[in-house]
Amino acid sequence: MDISILFKLAAIGIIITVVCQVLKKSDRDDVATVVSIVGLVIALTVAVTMIGDLFQTVKEIFGVY
Repeated sequence: MDISILFKLAAIGIIITVVCQVLKKSDRDDVATVVSIVGLVIALTVAVTMIGDLFQTVKEIFGVY
């Protein structure tokens, strides 16, 4: 696992937080909610991909196919 993936997830979180705060200040709470959900889906996609790679590596190590 590379540390750059953690930085990417942190950057996604920071960007989504800033965008949501700006939208909430401009009374666009509905759009802010959608942006939050999209950010969560993006972060979960990255995490699930990493977990899939982990399982693939474990399968290769133990010779389970």
